[in-house]
Amino acid sequence: MNALGLSLAKSKDGLTDAEALALDRRDVNRFDRFAAGNSSATAKRISDYPFYASFAAAPLLMVADGGVRQKFGQIGGLYIQTMATTGALFTMATGLVERSRPLAYNAGLDLSDRTSRNSTNSFFAGHTAATASATFFAAKVFHDFHPDSPARPFVWAGAAAVPAAVGYLRLKAGKHFLSDNLLGYAVGAGAGILVPQLHKSSGGRMSVVPIQGLNSNGHAYGGLLLTRQL
Repeated sequence: MNALGLSLAKSKDGLTDAEALALDRRDVNRFDRFAAGNSSATAKRISDYPFYASFAAAPLLMVADGGVRQKFGQIGGLYIQTMATTGALFTMATGLVERSRPLAYNAGLDLSDRTSRNSTNSFFAGHTAATASATFFAAKVFHDFHPDSPARPFVWAGAAAVPAAVGYLRLKAGKHFLSDNLLGYAVGAGAGILVPQLHKSSGGRMSVVPIQGLNSNGHAYGGLLLTRQL
């Protein structure tokens, strides 16, 4: 899905000069309108620092924490799966949905910046999603390995704050609208929490038993019932 999404994104044409000149911030929904026209090279540059740094959170935890280190292979595999899941959702959305970035509404920018293929990749916020995925995954692993640690609230707070800061900077940079960032945050945080949670082993057993009976219409049915103890 990542490969397909990237291929679709690369095949996009971007805006024509006429389309870019016709963009009107009044056509943006009221929730996002305040961001239309935003552009800041400084905010864009600064957003990359926490973005790339967040990717090291889980690997550092796997190295520094003895309990996690014993499950290095499993945690590492889950981390790759988590980031791949977020990446697939992001690249497919970017490849299939054309939404002009806020900076495309800025009449003070060169037309080449407003009409580039990348200028239509506003939906949804990839930087925010990837950062949230990485930080929430690390927080989730710490949470599960240290159920009695008093540091857990601070770990979760840090995990939430870093992608929020990235989202704010991407908003100021004119790369994404607020709704793009909120969706990216939700997708990343969801993957970071759910992928390891769904793989957790509770020690419950799975069983398959044959079943048969009558449905509400009086017709007989038969099949297999799969159950798993949680």
